[in-house]
Amino acid sequence: MKLVTAAEMRQLEAAAIAAGSSEVQLMEEAGLAVAQESWMLLGTLEGRRILVLAGPGNNGGDGLVAARHLYDWGADVAVYFPKGHRETARLDELRAREIPLLMGEDDPEGQQLAAQLAAADLVIDALLGIGQRLPLDPADPIARALAALASTRSSYQPPKIVAVDVPTGLDCDTGAVDPLLVRPDITVTFGLPKVGMYQLPGSGAVGRVQVIDIGIPKDAVDAVPLELITSRWVRQHLPARPADANKGTFGRVLIVGGSRRYRGAVALAAAGAYRAGAGLVTIATLEELAHDLAGAIPEATWLPQPPGPDGSLPGETAITLRSEWAAARAAVIGPGLSLTDDTRAFTWAALPDTADCAGGVVVDADALNALAAMDDASARLHPRAILTPHPGEMARLLRTTVPEVQRDRLGAARAAADRFGCIVVLKGAHTVVAAPGGRAALCPFANPLLATAGSGDVLAGIIAGYLAQGADPFTAARLGVYLHAAVAEALEAEYGRAGLIAGEIAARLPRIVRDLTQS
Repeated sequence: MKLVTAAEMRQLEAAAIAAGSSEVQLMEEAGLAVAQESWMLLGTLEGRRILVLAGPGNNGGDGLVAARHLYDWGADVAVYFPKGHRETARLDELRAREIPLLMGEDDPEGQQLAAQLAAADLVIDALLGIGQRLPLDPADPIARALAALASTRSSYQPPKIVAVDVPTGLDCDTGAVDPLLVRPDITVTFGLPKVGMYQLPGSGAVGRVQVIDIGIPKDAVDAVPLELITSRWVRQHLPARPADANKGTFGRVLIVGGSRRYRGAVALAAAGAYRAGAGLVTIATLEELAHDLAGAIPEATWLPQPPGPDGSLPGETAITLRSEWAAARAAVIGPGLSLTDDTRAFTWAALPDTADCAGGVVVDADALNALAAMDDASARLHPRAILTPHPGEMARLLRTTVPEVQRDRLGAARAAADRFGCIVVLKGAHTVVAAPGGRAALCPFANPLLATAGSGDVLAGIIAGYLAQGADPFTAARLGVYLHAAVAEALEAEYGRAGLIAGEIAARLPRIVRDLTQS
């Protein structure tokens, strides 16, 4: 499913008009869809009271069309204009039906609005659409209408709320939310869902999202560079598992990392790769860690390495491993390395050699922090590399701050993909997967169960497991991101919002894949 910014949605609407639709037709289709969803939400319209809060623009026009249909279908409908309106044929249609049209300018104390809200079974938020700018002015009549709606929403018997296209108070590009936003039960959005509906805090402020086709040409939709990763897409892109396969069919993953301080990270990454379906996993780590971890993951093979003076892999390890990259179809470099002078030297020397991995390499954890300090970082990465930073690591890679990264996560991921010339996975709520040139994908899930030590190591291994099975880097990253998060979604009913540990993510993964492919 594609996602759009406000500017992209305007371009799509223009494409629809150029293909033969009209602005009036688009509004009619949008308003009809809002009316239909409102009917389904209420279950019946006979005797139901519906209040449409209509703004002065096209979003308000959609609400007027919905009001007309709902009245014709038997509902008791009124329309309230907090901030005036434009004279249109749609208004004349409402007047002809004697639908009450209430003006905010005639209701300075808001008593009429309060009475209408108190009596309403359903309120349609048709105040502001994709062109709204935050923050809202608390003195604006629209803001006062939202405050009144919020007060009613907290009453003993609150009305249901349907938002038209986007809830008023949502930045549909970034997901920023104005304090005045009142969360709807359902957002009826037109053409394509908006980016901000799948970015926090916006994703928690839109209710259920219902996407309505309004006749956007398919070629225009296909050209949109951002998509939401869906279960249907995942089913279509999981690697084949032929009955006559052997472990070589599913590829070898080389995992390089570990230090005296972070001992278990390589084992977690290996478990992720195996549970994703890799045929063989080899771990290159310190000799003492290989000895300690062999029993924890007996399926792995090992390349024990002598430690450097600071207890991590020394720079000379890059020479030792030079022939190993080509023997693996995919690799992970970074889990548990720790950030030392040895790590910086090893990462600088090893990264160019990872190009010998035919499938690609996942660069994670302290390998990312070492990369961030390199002046020639992009030159040392192959296009088949996948960087998997959390927001702190992303801030170091882009040499900015965590708040700046979080303010525009999609923009940060795209900027990093262009800067480093490879796939970037910006982890966190609604993880972003970005490719050079602007193509990107968002994970639909935001689940705090994943906020646990080692979760990222498992994700790195899962992505490498799909690389080893032949997925291209952009596909492997999307598969790994979705399925990693889907584990938490599946376990929330059992665990609640806390208590999942990283090893359980890997252990549960095959069942999630099975359930997905059988659904």
